[in-house]
Amino acid sequence: MHGRKSRSSDTVNQRAISIRIARDPNDLMLVTAIRAAVYLAEQDCPIEEEFDGNDLVAAHFIGFIGAEPAACLRVRFFGEFAKIERLAVRHQFRRSRISFKLVQASFEYIKRKGFKKVYGHAQDRLVNFWAHFGAKPLGGNRKITFSDFSYTEMVLDLEPCADAITLDSDPYVMIRPEGDWDRPGVLDGSSGRGASSPLRTAAVGER
Repeated sequence: MHGRKSRSSDTVNQRAISIRIARDPNDLMLVTAIRAAVYLAEQDCPIEEEFDGNDLVAAHFIGFIGAEPAACLRVRFFGEFAKIERLAVRHQFRRSRISFKLVQASFEYIKRKGFKKVYGHAQDRLVNFWAHFGAKPLGGNRKITFSDFSYTEMVLDLEPCADAITLDSDPYVMIRPEGDWDRPGVLDGSSGRGASSPLRTAAVGER
């Protein structure tokens, strides 16, 4: 999973599955379109409940089959855990393994950020899907109901990640594009210029 844009449709294996993180307004439009097709059109979810005010404070993953955007998933972060939500797969792609690939990519991302626990709400009919990854109901058959569906609270413990990003990590890693930490970014290249700005002694903020 990388954060770079997908290749043009004429060079992509039309059945290949790829995952990337949403990075710009165009990507968020893809996420919006997928979720609208699944939750608004199929599940008749009210628009203000589906687009709940949390989309600009979350990480979004987009799954492609070939060049076609087929699925998406949202991750938000809290003090001790990450929360997976809004997994949506367009109906024509539900026989593929894209949902599994999307969840696996999000887990790798969550582990790299140093989180060891994932929490989520599974529609009751999808509890077995999440159990496939090792998720378990959060004790006492805890339920939650919203947008006309019953959900089961699920929790998953992740194996610690040996290369999780910490305060001891290379500082250039932490300023690279989100989720694409293993390749030098544009700011790595700028380091070769040194502190040459004429404003280097002015208090112009921190980055």
